[in-house]
Formats: sequence, C-alpha cells, structure tokens
Amino acid sequence: MKSENYKRYSVLVSSTVSFTVCFMIWMMLAVIGVPIQKQLGLTEAQFGILTAIPVLSGSLVRVPLGILTDKFGGRIVLFVLMLVSVPFIFLMQYATEYWQFLAIGLVMGLAGGSFSVGTPYVARWFSKEQQGLAMGVFGAGNAGSAVNKLLAPVLIAAAGGSWLIVPNVYAAIMLATAVLFWFTSYHDPKHLVDSKVSIKEQLALMKDPGVLRYSQYYSVVFGGYVGLALWMTHYYIGEYGMSLQTAARLAACFSLPGGVLRALGGWLSDKYGAYKVTWYVMW
Repeated sequence: MKSENYKRYSVLVSSTVSFTVCFMIWMMLAVIGVPIQKQLGLTEAQFGILTAIPVLSGSLVRVPLGILTDKFGGRIVLFVLMLVSVPFIFLMQYATEYWQFLAIGLVMGLAGGSFSVGTPYVARWFSKEQQGLAMGVFGAGNAGSAVNKLLAPVLIAAAGGSWLIVPNVYAAIMLATAVLFWFTSYHDPKHLVDSKVSIKEQLALMKDPGVLRYSQYYSVVFGGYVGLALWMTHYYIGEYGMSLQTAARLAACFSLPGGVLRALGGWLSDKYGAYKVTWYVMW
C-alpha cells in the first residue's frame, strides 16, 4: 500500500504533466492556425475567431467541471475529459471547411477546462500551508503553451511543411497522457463535497464579492496571457516576415515564463498571502 505522502506527490506530478499536455492542445491553433488561415484564405477576423473558439469553450465549461470535480473527484473527471478530447484532436486533420474547424475547436477546447478540475483535485491533497505552492506547481502547466510553440513547428518541418501531422501526434500524446495519469493518480473519498450540498448552494459562492473581484483580476491577467500567446506567432510572421519556426520560438519566450512563474507565485502566496501578492503582481 502506497503512503499518503507518496500519493500526494504522485497526484501533483501526474496532474501537472496532464495539465501541461491539455494546455498544449488548447493552444494548438496558435501555431497550426497560421497555415490553416493560408489554406482557407481566412480574413484576420476569421483567424481571430478560429483561435478564440477553443478558449471560449474551455473557459465556459470550467464552472460545470468544477462542480463535477466536487461531486465525483478530480481523478475520474480529468481522465474522462482527456479521453473525450482525443477523437476531436485527431479529426482536425480531416477538416476542410471553416465551420468544421470551428466545430472541432469548440469540443477540443474542453481540454482547457482541465485547470478547474486539477486545481481543487491537487489542492485537497495538501495542507492549507502548502496549497498555494501545490496549485502553483500545477498551474505551471501553462508552460504547455510554450511546448506547443516549440514542438508543433518541428513536427511541421519534419512532415515537409504539412500541419496535418500535428493533430495526429497530439491526439496520440493526449491518449498516452490520459492512460499514464490514470495509473499514477489516486482518489480519496474524503476530498469530495458532502452529497447533501446542492448545486444551488455551490453556485451561491458566485454572489461573494471577493470571488467576483478575483475572477475579474484573473480575466485580465490570464486573458491577456492567453490572447497574446495565441496571437504572437501570427503577429511576428505578419509584421516581420519571419518563418513559422522562428516566430513560434520567439513567442515561446513569452509563454514559458508566464507558466513557470506560477509555482513561485503560489509559494509567495503561502508566505505572504494571496491578496498582497496579487496586488504587487498587478502593479
């Protein structure tokens, strides 16, 4: 039988790896969206919508996924979420019409909801004094955006310039990660919310001014991070005539620190308090 400490850190590592892969998938169109735009002859507005659709679905589904995590536990919810996204990642290589890319992106974007599953799942394995660091380490999976910018151009170059290889490989990576996660993570019934607590009572939290205020802060800082992460590759190519590989590498220089520094932010929050750290970070 594995010790509680072993389970705790196994959950943290497996969840962080899974979130990194999910975030990589979520940001996939930041790179392959460029050749897709050229292939379909999309306008700038259409390109913007194409890249934003996965972000939209991945964001809107976070509250329902958080409720499901409270009820059933993060292990099963995150595992199913990853499995559900696999066929749609794979199908993107067969899309030929703009609406098909939008429809696939809408479902594929559910992978972005993994953040609201993994955060409470990981946090409940740690004491209150360690939760900030634990959630920060997990949140460092945002670096998946940088992984995508480093990996996708290499795959495209290896395939002779064809972007079709990327969803094929990414689907295989997501499937392998889901299986790995299942066998290296654990479930603790004590972490579930009391079954007597209704959904209405859970949603009542949204009336809390503090929750709404921090949600607004998060929409600005994380929204800005995601928006720039999606647009930078396209911007560098359009403004400076760079190759896809060079533009993506430069964009990764922005994405990587934004992910890795989350662990530091979590540690500082444990030490000095979330309010104070948020205040100074905003400034």
